[in-house]
Amino acid sequence: MNNTKAYAAHSPKDRLGPFTFQRRDAGPHDVQIDILYCGVCHSDIHQVRDEWGGSIFPMVPGHEIVGKVVKVGEQVKGFKEGDLAGVGCFVDSCRTCVNCKAGLEQYCLNGMSATYNSYEQDKKTPTYGGYSTQVVVDENYVLKVSPKLPLEAVAPLLCAGITTYSPLRHWKIGKDHKIGVLGLGGLGHMAVKFGSAFGAEVTMLSTSASKEADAKRLGAQNFALTSNEEVMNKLAHHFDYIIDTVSAPHNYSAYLNTIKTDGTLICVGVPPEPMKVPGFDLLLQRRSIGGSLIGGIAETQEMLDYCADHGITSDVELIKIQEINEAYDRMMKGDVKYRFVIDIASLKN
Repeated sequence: MNNTKAYAAHSPKDRLGPFTFQRRDAGPHDVQIDILYCGVCHSDIHQVRDEWGGSIFPMVPGHEIVGKVVKVGEQVKGFKEGDLAGVGCFVDSCRTCVNCKAGLEQYCLNGMSATYNSYEQDKKTPTYGGYSTQVVVDENYVLKVSPKLPLEAVAPLLCAGITTYSPLRHWKIGKDHKIGVLGLGGLGHMAVKFGSAFGAEVTMLSTSASKEADAKRLGAQNFALTSNEEVMNKLAHHFDYIIDTVSAPHNYSAYLNTIKTDGTLICVGVPPEPMKVPGFDLLLQRRSIGGSLIGGIAETQEMLDYCADHGITSDVELIKIQEINEAYDRMMKGDVKYRFVIDIASLKN
């Protein structure tokens, strides 16, 4: 077993603090990674505070992990010591259901093993995430990371990146489409970057006029202030798709009315309350509401390769692990552009 330093929460009301636990030794099919950087996702806060229910404590969050391979099992073929590698939102799945066989491990019908706040496939061993010094994962769930890009800016691609890349690819969004991106945060800024890179006409939908310049810097061609009724009226039946990244309660009807006949509102944010949608907002224009989680392993690797080839990374603010509680407080105020990333060297000292 490997002694592992980490930061953990011990209850929903706890601040995160130092924690030590044991990682398993690398087995025949495992890759052991010395973690260098780990992104901070808003879902980390939801789960640490048990806002979605069922949280497992003690909890070591973190599912945007990048680092260097330090050991591989004797049967590992895809990685070697010294390689850069990443681990995203899950570390295993049943591998036998129809979804796993189709490369949709994120929708495993028997339950994928999330990187933290979950259980291994034995349904007994808890998983601990990337706010830690090392991780050991089966090579089939480890991703290759290119040295072309700044490693700290790659980390959030393992969640914020794939969460927005996957629906854009699934709905085949490209140069013939007009899309709105609702919310300019960790997810929204990646949706703007990918939507623009794929050739779509991107409009940032925001309640804050101060975000216009940044939205256009990131690749949005247009900006709409959603609190301006006249602006929203002009956008009626305008979009083919909206990528909704907002995790706070909001009025879905206001945005559905900007979508064309047969268009789709694609939800990737998870508000704490059930959505309220009048049926006629869907029926009268044959609109749909869709949802998307993350991507499977193959699609996540495709996304990382695409980013390496096109120079796409997340906009990040690097922090020390000792600043994580302050970072959570700032995230709740929207005070981050656009993803905090932990320099795990600060945990190793």
